[in-house]
Amino acid sequence: MATPTKIREAFESVYSVIAIVFILVACVELGDAVAVVDVYRLIQYDLAGAPFGSRLASLNHHAGSSLFAPGTDLSRTVAMIPVREVNVTFIREYIGQRRPLGGLIFLLPRMFSPENKDSMDEGDQNFGKEMKDILVELERLLIHANIPYPVYFAFEDDNINAVLADVKKNDVTGQPATATTGGYKLVVSAPEPRKLASPTITNIQGWLPGLKADGDSNQLPTIAIVASYDTFGAAPALSVGSDSNGSGVVVLLEIARLFSRLYSNPRTRGRYNLLFGLTSGGPYNYNGTHKWLRSFDQRLRESIDYAICLNSIGSWDNEMWIHVSKPAENAYIKQIFEGFLNVAEELGLQVGLKHKKISFLNVAEELGLQVAWEHEQFSRLRVTAATLSELSVAPELLESTGGLFDNRHFVNEAAIVRSVKLVAESLARHIYGQQGKNIKIFADNSSYAVNPSYIVSWLDLLSRTPRVAPFLSKNDPLIMALKKELADHTVDVNLQHEVLDGMFTFYDSTRSRLNIYQGLDDLISLFRRPPSRKVKTA
Repeated sequence: MATPTKIREAFESVYSVIAIVFILVACVELGDAVAVVDVYRLIQYDLAGAPFGSRLASLNHHAGSSLFAPGTDLSRTVAMIPVREVNVTFIREYIGQRRPLGGLIFLLPRMFSPENKDSMDEGDQNFGKEMKDILVELERLLIHANIPYPVYFAFEDDNINAVLADVKKNDVTGQPATATTGGYKLVVSAPEPRKLASPTITNIQGWLPGLKADGDSNQLPTIAIVASYDTFGAAPALSVGSDSNGSGVVVLLEIARLFSRLYSNPRTRGRYNLLFGLTSGGPYNYNGTHKWLRSFDQRLRESIDYAICLNSIGSWDNEMWIHVSKPAENAYIKQIFEGFLNVAEELGLQVGLKHKKISFLNVAEELGLQVAWEHEQFSRLRVTAATLSELSVAPELLESTGGLFDNRHFVNEAAIVRSVKLVAESLARHIYGQQGKNIKIFADNSSYAVNPSYIVSWLDLLSRTPRVAPFLSKNDPLIMALKKELADHTVDVNLQHEVLDGMFTFYDSTRSRLNIYQGLDDLISLFRRPPSRKVKTA
């Protein structure tokens, strides 16, 4: 019969073993990881109070390589899925059915990294275009879904590919890895995401004043050149938007540089004021443009002859579209379009005109009406305006504004140079009364020639700088750099800080470090009883 002393000793022995187990597990968790990988969390935001995106940030589960067969419990499994192998339809069904999952990690080809500077051959370009279609569909699904577990993006490399190969071998059994079966443990230590309090949007503007005739008391007309500089994408920390709308920003800066040279000489200064605006809040119904325009006094608004907005003009194609809110028969629209059309023909470009009627309600955003193009904010104030874009149709809300596929490798600087020439020559002929004449004010090899090196340097900078507005501070280095650059070419440069309208709420924790640990097989072997002497002898 067991005595109380023996019972107590037995319990103490059990507690000691349990304590050792916990200590060793902690050592496994805190020891050297097999690999440490940068990961980028899927956007988390609320739209009019409705939750979207990934609602959690921390991870601590075993790795799996697929979503397995229906009925398998994956509530403690993180699925690692290469984008090149993804089945978007299956992902959509899985998310739509609210099936349990510990987390998702999508592995992106290295070419989509903003830090990737490797040159791409024709095969890479073709592969990239195939991946672009998949990424567009995948992003559209993820940003419009409410996902109750962590979702991250990472880039393929030798370490993570080796881990994935091992995980796939284990998954051949059809059962997910657990604490008892071994495998790899994926750990992201991140606090609970917090709401961003009163995120700001910052507009940047500069002027090139025109030349008044002696004794002329009338206010000069103004032409506005505008581009939205911020982005939105499935992963805010990767949303660099080289084309949308880095290309528009680059074209605006180069046009400011060219006209500053013309306007520096009284003999070549035009009788038009030029207003340059780099606006924020573009993905959110052009909220920054809305507030920027309403800060103008009536006299300034009435002086604007027309505004040209630049959006996504750095693609491989030679076809451009001018989007307007007034019908093509309108005299002002006809004049603008014909001016662009004449220059486009000389450059070997095709330019088409697209008319989209809009509502003139001043509270369109508050009513939930989508503002498809930036020029529509001008049109609602009865200001003639147009948007120049390679896109023939306006993207849906929060789409095509700096997605995972939109990086430096898929933007053609030669196309941006042509875009600069198209806009600059059209404006110059309008300003100097040279419409319909085959002259080249910004001819190659002249003192007013377009500078490709300047374009490439700014395109490179924007292509490695995420620009999701709610995550940019008022004095963000990028905003300061844009302000300084505009100040080098224009006067009266100032910043306008506004609060993003409350329809959108954003959450922090956009990037983390993923620690990958080897499974518990070695730990379990520590507690296996050694074979008896008889077994050893046998």
